[in-house]
Amino acid sequence: MRPVIIGMSCGTSYPDPSRLLFLGKSLDYGEQRLSAALARAGALPFLLPVLPDTSLLVALVERVDALVLSGGSDVAPGVYGEAPLRPEWAGDPARDAYEQALLGAALAQGKPVLGVCRGVQLLNAALGGSLYQDIGFQVPGALVHRDAARYDDNEHTVRLHDESWLAPLYGEREILVNSVHHQAIKALAPGLRVRLGPDGIVEAAADERRDIYGVQWHPEWLDPGSPHYDRRATGDPIFAAFIARVRVRAGLA
Repeated sequence: MRPVIIGMSCGTSYPDPSRLLFLGKSLDYGEQRLSAALARAGALPFLLPVLPDTSLLVALVERVDALVLSGGSDVAPGVYGEAPLRPEWAGDPARDAYEQALLGAALAQGKPVLGVCRGVQLLNAALGGSLYQDIGFQVPGALVHRDAARYDDNEHTVRLHDESWLAPLYGEREILVNSVHHQAIKALAPGLRVRLGPDGIVEAAADERRDIYGVQWHPEWLDPGSPHYDRRATGDPIFAAFIARVRVRAGLA
């Protein structure tokens, strides 16, 4: 039986005069731990390049069994009908357009989707929801969800309710996760259900009927290679469960 083929969205490094490698060129990239986590869970991951022809992006999605929307830059407020409250929160409209094309193709083709960090934000915004442009600025009393110095050592708990799609994956109802984001879901998109963190910030969303899932943390950084693996939730159950759903959807089970 062939392996599950997962298409991953990529980030773009735009031309930078201080970068000597590929001077003046744009580079598509993927984060290695995400690819490794998907492979470890039994999938064959492929990075989907940025292409200006949307029909080619649709064709790429036709050749994979599912789509993973990866982490990275901010989602532009224009996706959910707002203007940036500050210039530094303007996001990456080019990446948004690319990922919206991938997402639209995946949904039209009935392919499962998993969003990671930025990915769950893009999912929510593209499906009709909105985002907090900055948690610290817009949500009084919220936890610190991004600490540049600590990065993925910044952490908090998430409570898994019994009816959550995440609950069967862990032996505990409270898990410790990393937190490296400053934006978050505000108004929920139609069809999605959420799970909240201890301060009310959305930490996971799903439409299980359509096999659409998303988490606000980076489960790929909670694998056995993590220095805090022994006291934090492993990310592998999320990827393994997603791939199991993809197998069923693709007729590979």
